[in-house]
Amino acid sequence: MRLDRRALLAGLSALPLATAARAEAPTQGRLVEHPAMASAFAQPRDVTVWLPPGYDASDARWPVLYMHDGQNLFDASRAPYGAEWGVDEHVARLAATGQIRTPIVVGIGNTPLRLREYIPADLIRALPDDMRADVQAIYGGEPLSDGYLRFIVRELKPFIDRTYRTSPGRLDTAIMGSSMGGLISLYALMRYPLVFGGAGRVSTHWPLKIGGLEDPALLSPWRERLVAAWTGVVREGLPPVGGHYLYFDRGDESLDAFYAEFQSRIDETIRAAGWPSDRFRSLVFPGAGHNEASWNQRLDVPLAFLLSPSAR
Repeated sequence: MRLDRRALLAGLSALPLATAARAEAPTQGRLVEHPAMASAFAQPRDVTVWLPPGYDASDARWPVLYMHDGQNLFDASRAPYGAEWGVDEHVARLAATGQIRTPIVVGIGNTPLRLREYIPADLIRALPDDMRADVQAIYGGEPLSDGYLRFIVRELKPFIDRTYRTSPGRLDTAIMGSSMGGLISLYALMRYPLVFGGAGRVSTHWPLKIGGLEDPALLSPWRERLVAAWTGVVREGLPPVGGHYLYFDRGDESLDAFYAEFQSRIDETIRAAGWPSDRFRSLVFPGAGHNEASWNQRLDVPLAFLLSPSAR
C-alpha cells in the first residue's frame, strides 16, 4: 500500500479554510457562531454551537457534547476537504427516535497549531528521547495540549454553561474527535475525569508519525516502543471503572489500515483495568477509511453509545 505522505500529514493538520463564511442552516436545530474566541491558554479559535430542535421552545436543560475540528462537523462548505460529519442531522434523527439524550453540540475549531494542541503532553513526556525529538520535529514543537484542555475546561465550558441551558455535570458532558482529535479526547478524559463522563475516539491516530508507516521494517520497532509508552500512560491515567464511558473505532483502509495492532494493545490495557463492555467499546468498520465521509457513515454508533438514555 502506497500512501501520499504529504497529503496524509495535511489531513492530520486539517487547517481551517481562509474564509469568514458562516455555516449554512442545519437541517434541524440552530447554529450559533462564536468567532475567534480568545483564551489565556491557547490560540483564539472559532466555536460553533448547535442548539437542538426544541431548545428555544422550552426551559429544559441539555447535555453537552464537545467536538474537535469544528470546521468539519456541520457544513461541507467550511470543511477543508469538502465533506462534513453531518452531526446536526445524525443527532436530530437519533433524538427524534429516542435513541439518545439530545445534546447541545459545541464544535471547537482547530488552528494552525492543531497537531501540537491535540498530541497528549503526557505521552510525549513518556517517549524515549529520540522518539520525542522525531515527533516534535514533525509537529513543529513541544505539545500544547495541556493549554488547549485548560481552554476547554476553564474558559469554554464555563462560557457555554453560562450562555446556554446546559446540564453541566460530568454525567451530561462528553468529548469526541477523530484522528488526532481521538488522542486529545482520550487525554481530556484522563486529565479531567470530574468534568467529562464519556469520550469518543474515531480512527484514533496512534502511530503519531507518517513516514515509515508503509514499511514494516520501520513501523514495527517504532510501534513497539510507542505502544510501550502509550500503554503506560493509559494504564496510569484511566479514571476508576464505573463512572465513565470509553468509545474507540477504526476502519481498515487508507491510514486506518495501520491502526489495528496499536488499537488492540490499548484495548487489552483497558480491559485488563476491568472496564466492562457496557462502559468500553472498540469497534472495526471494514472498508472504512480515514476521512469525514467514513466518519459520517458511522457517527450514529458512538453517539448512541455515549448519549444512550441509560448512559448515566
